[in-house]
Amino acid sequence: MTFAQKVLSRACGKDAYPGDIVSAKIDLAMSHENAALVLRSFKEIGAKDVWDPEKIVLLFDHRIPANTTKAAEGHQSVRNFVRSEGLPNFYDLREGICHQVLPEKGHVLPGMLIVGTDSHTTTYGALGAFSTGIGATEMAAVWATGELWMKVPQTFRFHLNGELEGPVSAKDVILHLIGSMGADGCDYRCTEFVGPTVDAMSVSGRMTMCNMSMEMGAKAGVAFPDGRTRDYLRGRTETPWEPVLSDQDAEVEREFDVDITGLSPQVAYPHSVDNVKPVEEMAGIPVDQAVIGSCTNGRAEDLMAAEKVLHGKKVSDNVRLIVVPASREVYLWAADSGILSSLVRSGAIVTNPGCGPCLGAHQGLLAPGERCIATTNRNFRGRMGSPDSEVYLASPATVAASALKGSIADPREVW
Repeated sequence: MTFAQKVLSRACGKDAYPGDIVSAKIDLAMSHENAALVLRSFKEIGAKDVWDPEKIVLLFDHRIPANTTKAAEGHQSVRNFVRSEGLPNFYDLREGICHQVLPEKGHVLPGMLIVGTDSHTTTYGALGAFSTGIGATEMAAVWATGELWMKVPQTFRFHLNGELEGPVSAKDVILHLIGSMGADGCDYRCTEFVGPTVDAMSVSGRMTMCNMSMEMGAKAGVAFPDGRTRDYLRGRTETPWEPVLSDQDAEVEREFDVDITGLSPQVAYPHSVDNVKPVEEMAGIPVDQAVIGSCTNGRAEDLMAAEKVLHGKKVSDNVRLIVVPASREVYLWAADSGILSSLVRSGAIVTNPGCGPCLGAHQGLLAPGERCIATTNRNFRGRMGSPDSEVYLASPATVAASALKGSIADPREVW
């Protein structure tokens, strides 16, 4: 069996095959501010109590601190629900982005079946979990019953070979794959990332890969557990775990061999994530704003890469550089290590841990005609403000180099 089949077979209590519709028992359910919407549906269906308080994780990360009265009211309703239900796993606005906080706090383990009311819940595949995004009404049913109907996906396996050179990172690899496959190229598949390139990646890099797997339509993305996974989880959880792997003779729908040797830094051009080109074809386009952060690239190694490019230099006077650490843990590390002070000296604005301007709610909206280059995961029209603005996606090193120059720039020139 494949990884996806194994996880869903265990979750439904019988052998599950691609295309089967199964009623799967959920191991962990996550919601951020949209828990307010889930709560509304939960009450509408007449549910009284959640199925298992220990298996629900709630937090605030998208609009923190509250940017509107409506957002504040939503936060209030969730806080009241948490208190009334006695939910133990609630992280208020101080902690950061859901997809960073849950792994940090030891909630994510290999082999788990995790659902979240956020499309980038696929991130947890970096630790060997089957994780996927669902809607608020679906989550209300999960809160009430602990189960959800799911279709068992086919599997696409990506064998990645070659070393990442210089500033080229996991973000460039996944952008390259998305550009090759298209936004729907892996529609409802479980994408397995394997091979020497993935083996050499940190857990942070694997999180970037799995996070953006859904930008090519994937139901789930996974990088299989190894020694790096064990090192990451050590001290974060005392719960024993074992990796769930695809059998060597398991049948997969398609396999892709990808050699990333000599890969250039990649940039996704507006207004589609799969509109990807090498940075050398994009260089010179002026930008007004640069954002380093999000659930895709707001971790320690991302801030380190940006600081390496910017150290001792000044951001262009024409660029607003916004840095958003993914979590309080990352923020404190970056502060204690001097990374944040170095970035501020270079001209960066550092905001509180959270989603920041990624979703276009606050902390860095764009005016008509403005351009932003960001380490975020989406560049749809109007994503970060005005529908007449443009968002370009790139790695932390490429974003930092572009902030220096005032236009899209190749980080290899300053690495």
